[in-house]
Amino acid sequence: MSTASRPYPIVQDLIESFAGWLKHRRELNELRQLDRSDFDRIANDLRIAPDDLEELVRHGHHSADELPKMLKQLGINEERLGQVQPLLLRDMERVCSLCEHKAQCDRDLADGTAAENYHGYCGNAATLESLDRTEVAPR
Repeated sequence: MSTASRPYPIVQDLIESFAGWLKHRRELNELRQLDRSDFDRIANDLRIAPDDLEELVRHGHHSADELPKMLKQLGINEERLGQVQPLLLRDMERVCSLCEHKAQCDRDLADGTAAENYHGYCGNAATLESLDRTEVAPR
């Protein structure tokens, strides 16, 4: 729905933001109701450390939104990367989700300077540099 077709876009955006926040709080509450052995079993099934899983849930499902944008600015096809190296892409999402440099990354992505600057702060920098660009280049 475009802003022009919504009678009160600011109010609508606030309501949607609050609804998202509320949903996330419910998810956190469900997580807290699990006993530790169940939680550890879920983490094991996902092949992730329990502490990382807890942190990922706390950060929410938009915590790796920067990664697709970064890949695009670097000329890497995310879909192709997911086909040829799905576990690597999943780990890159985990690293991005747990990143403490979101503000810098978001600024660089918005400015179009991420490709020049990400080496200084991105936890995925070494992985991104090691990729075979011919395998993951846009087609």
